[in-house]
Amino acid sequence: MWLYWILLALLLLAVLRRLLGGSSSPNPFSADCRRPPAPLVTDKDVRKKVIKQAFSAAKVPENLDAVVIGSGIGGLAAAVLLSKAGKRVLVLEQHGKAGGCCHTFSEKGFEFDVGIHYIGQIGERSLMRFFVDQLTEGQLQWSKMPSVFDAVVLGEPGNGKTYRLYSGKKEYVEGLKKQFPDEAVAIDKFVRLVKRVTQGIRHMTILKMVPVPLVKFLSRTGLLAWFSPFLKMTSRSLTDVVSELTTNEELRAVFSYIFPTYGVVPASASFSLHAILVDHYMAGAWYPRGGPSEIAFHTIPVIKQAGGAVLTKAAVQSILVNADGKACGVSVQKGQDLVNVFAPIVISDAGIFNTYERLLPAEIRTLPDIQAQLRMVDHGLSGLSVFIGLNGSKEELGLEAINYFIYSQQNLDEAMNCFLTASREEAAENIPMIFVTSPSSKDPTWQERYPGKSTLCIVAFAQYEWFEEWKDETVQKRGAEYESLKNTMVESILKTVLKLYPHIEDKVKKPLFITQSPLVSSVPLWIIWHKSLFSRKGSCWTRGHLDMIRVSHQTDFHTQCRGEVADRGNLLKGVNPLIPLTKGVGSAGTSSGLSGKRPTSQPPVLRGE
Repeated sequence: MWLYWILLALLLLAVLRRLLGGSSSPNPFSADCRRPPAPLVTDKDVRKKVIKQAFSAAKVPENLDAVVIGSGIGGLAAAVLLSKAGKRVLVLEQHGKAGGCCHTFSEKGFEFDVGIHYIGQIGERSLMRFFVDQLTEGQLQWSKMPSVFDAVVLGEPGNGKTYRLYSGKKEYVEGLKKQFPDEAVAIDKFVRLVKRVTQGIRHMTILKMVPVPLVKFLSRTGLLAWFSPFLKMTSRSLTDVVSELTTNEELRAVFSYIFPTYGVVPASASFSLHAILVDHYMAGAWYPRGGPSEIAFHTIPVIKQAGGAVLTKAAVQSILVNADGKACGVSVQKGQDLVNVFAPIVISDAGIFNTYERLLPAEIRTLPDIQAQLRMVDHGLSGLSVFIGLNGSKEELGLEAINYFIYSQQNLDEAMNCFLTASREEAAENIPMIFVTSPSSKDPTWQERYPGKSTLCIVAFAQYEWFEEWKDETVQKRGAEYESLKNTMVESILKTVLKLYPHIEDKVKKPLFITQSPLVSSVPLWIIWHKSLFSRKGSCWTRGHLDMIRVSHQTDFHTQCRGEVADRGNLLKGVNPLIPLTKGVGSAGTSSGLSGKRPTSQPPVLRGE
């Protein structure tokens, strides 16, 4: 125990030395900026003026302090915090609408969200709620989901077993014990381990501020793993840990069910990172009132108030680097021309692969530190989404504000491995996992905005390689074989969805499969195939977890996770390959943050000064 306190004292002294030795900068949270929430804005023209400002050279503010690539929550949060610190920031988004996975799209009178399905730890007095309130000046409001926020179905809906996850730390545990009365000991051990591991995540923050030589010493001597439960369990797989807790296959599945939110199968997933997500939802889940687009709608004005801007249809082609090898701006495609935008700091929220492999100049990509970080990560799994619009209220259709994780069998690793190694024709007919949610049922403002209508969103895994041969083809012109593969997968998904929600079955008429618009406009149900065009290899999660084998053998893992590049004028700062962005389903609100002058999590920061 005495050694623990000595190490803690050394770490705190190192952090204090770094903090006190650095230059001061304005505190973005020096004043409480919350104000009474304004009425929900439903006027589409008013909303377009905020989230759909197309890029042009004339709209670029002068004397920029920073440019942010990508308008996902990570990029927007970084931009808002800089704005609150008195900086003028330009956010560039290549899509036609700002928000990244927080944006929504409308089709035939229906509105769909593309990524934010639910958020945890956003209760009135939570730290995350404080941060979100400050980012949006208290304008973003939240609706608590039902007591049962998630349900796990093992087997066919109606015939398989359904297990429910309850909001509240006490209710969560009691709910599991009622459903697994003979597994109380295993459940208690699991919850205690989750709590112990997640409490140690603060050590990762401390390590990012501690001098590199000290971190290397602690890592190579094994003291880090001894000191922190979080760091100790980082290299343990989810499957290994839950297998030690219980022999009950169904309980193992329930312990592991939420892995699709970060896109790595349990056998390869870090238990530490899984524990963060389990703990994130243990107190319950919330959904943004008015839909996920409210996030961008209420953060962009804060950026504009400081003299900045958020511009869409701005496809960044490259990061500009000066003769000294320091970032000095970005190059943006505008029609046939390239527009150079200059700023001393460039922050990329476009994902590690897009940033390192496409946007950085060729001579920078080959830097040893860049390549070392790339070797530590893999592309995340690809996925497909099916969006369904229905005529009828949630009461009429029997829809619920519960997220369903439906698995074909109890052994999740086996099911996923068989699927991912199968031929695309075989896999299309045997999809082992689908996530089903009803955004319209979770939003209390929905019926006011879209009376008599409802929506479903279904997410499933897919392999990028199954579709790679059509990657250069025009949408809707990819040929009969491509369409047949899509149709087969959607039909397989619909069979499961109709067993979950049989009341909508009479609304489905065949043949009915469309890509961008209804095939038959009079039919009240329609489906859109959605594929991310901007992520590398179609990944829904940008990158996967770090491979557990590589982590366990990487002695400098914790220093490389700091994302610091010593070459060429301290080019890269702030990237953290350890913590993956969860595609909205997880803690999207924590994907980015700055404290004082230095980013402390996701977006890579290219500093030119």
